[in-house]
Amino acid sequence: MATVILVRHGRTTANAAGVLAGRSPGIKLDETGHEQAAHTADRLAALPLVGVVSSPLERCEQTAQAVLKRQAQTGDMLTDADLTECDYGTWQGRALTELATEDLWSQVQSHPSAVTFPDGESMAGMQARAVSAIRRHDAAFEAKHGTGAVWVAVSHGDIIKSVLADALGMHLDLFQRLNVGPASASIVHYGTSSPRVFAINTEAGDLSWLAPGLHTSEAPVGGGAGHQAS
Repeated sequence: MATVILVRHGRTTANAAGVLAGRSPGIKLDETGHEQAAHTADRLAALPLVGVVSSPLERCEQTAQAVLKRQAQTGDMLTDADLTECDYGTWQGRALTELATEDLWSQVQSHPSAVTFPDGESMAGMQARAVSAIRRHDAAFEAKHGTGAVWVAVSHGDIIKSVLADALGMHLDLFQRLNVGPASASIVHYGTSSPRVFAINTEAGDLSWLAPGLHTSEAPVGGGAGHQAS
């Protein structure tokens, strides 16, 4: 299969203010967020990306455009509503410090698979649509560009954490153990049998070793020899 790099959007004004933005319109990258997105774009510049798929929210599209600007050749640019932020319902737009006093907060931390946000979405439903979208695009890019294809999905923290949890074979109730920072890059290769996670929450480092694409089947006993930079 192809290889997907999961990129979270850069920091926003809401992130800096400690507000749960959710799907609120008009939430954009702040100055730090633009710098983070540009840095991640520089890291990805060595890779011939076959496409970028973004959540339709502004902060993700801004991050996706930064990535595309640094590409020698522009691949496909798509938006997919299934990669959008969780629908937090009435929690949207409220301060995180205020939400932490809600009874539901502890369940979000310890038992998210049972959580449905008031007038919003369940976290299990969020994971199901996000994983389905990633796998759908991954298969499409492989069919069009071959097994060495590398593409980027730009999305949100909880979305990416839920996709990583699925790839790692973790129950959703454990996904809060994962951290996905602003403009971080995580790497998943779905392979022919099961997913393989090559990186989580990276904020620095050379990614040129991904340029030939990943070609894996079963996990090598003992860890294997690793990948050489192209």
